[in-house]
Amino acid sequence: MKTSDKILQMLKTQGELTAKVIATELELTTMGVRQHLQSLEESRDVIFEDRKATRGRPTRYWSLTAKSNSHFSDRHEELTVQLIDSVKTIFGDQGLEQLITHREQASFKQYQAAFADAADLPAKLAVLAKLRTEEGYMATVDMSDNVYWLLENHCPICAAASSCLNFCRSELQLFQSLLKEDASVSREEHIIEGARRCAYKIVPLDD
Repeated sequence: MKTSDKILQMLKTQGELTAKVIATELELTTMGVRQHLQSLEESRDVIFEDRKATRGRPTRYWSLTAKSNSHFSDRHEELTVQLIDSVKTIFGDQGLEQLITHREQASFKQYQAAFADAADLPAKLAVLAKLRTEEGYMATVDMSDNVYWLLENHCPICAAASSCLNFCRSELQLFQSLLKEDASVSREEHIIEGARRCAYKIVPLDD
């Protein structure tokens, strides 16, 4: 993977970063990373914001632009939207809802089968994050104050979700159904609403 692609990947999964942090993680010089960031800025894939520091010069933070999405999997966005429009035209809203429900049920069976050897909530979340990453969602799991977070840094069906928000509703319902015996699930950040990622808050149920 090219250095510029590694930088884009870091900004996608970690959010805004300084050149120094990027350089440390990639084991490169700060000057070298700045050169890559400058090239990415010229191609309009990244932007920066200078923030006042406690002392000395302001600190420059880099982040991705909407244009950078072209570097990540899009699952053939244009075709997806065309298919959704066709389903609406031929079968109506009810037909589209049936399609979304079928997709949710198929995913539930697939994920539930993958949970066979997952004995507890952390194990299930690890499996879920792996499955979602394989599908292009760049998913990770974090824990803070006894609350788990399923973080999806990319949405490979963004075009479909933008065209029909019921896809997003269905995915939340899918997670809630999968984990209903272990935790409550809510979506706290949403790419469609302008957030950098989709963040699902997973609160373990009391024993």
